Amino acid sequence: MPIKINLDLLLKQKGMTSTELCKLIGMTNANLSILKTGKARAVRFSTLEKICEILECQPGDVLEYIKGENYGE
Repeated sequence: MPIKINLDLLLKQKGMTSTELCKLIGMTNANLSILKTGKARAVRFSTLEKICEILECQPGDVLEYIKGENYGE
């Protein structure tokens, strides 16, 4: 799938750990890991909204379309 998840980059820019983000959005570390590695098949808009709110970013900062790439497959 040519969708790249940029959560690691955003977390680094904000000086936040995955564990901290999980606590703030109410998600397990395992589920966040699935999302970060591109193995998730769907993302709830409510989850994306919380991520954007906490990281002060836009959905396009989290998700990136890269033509011709196969991330997470």
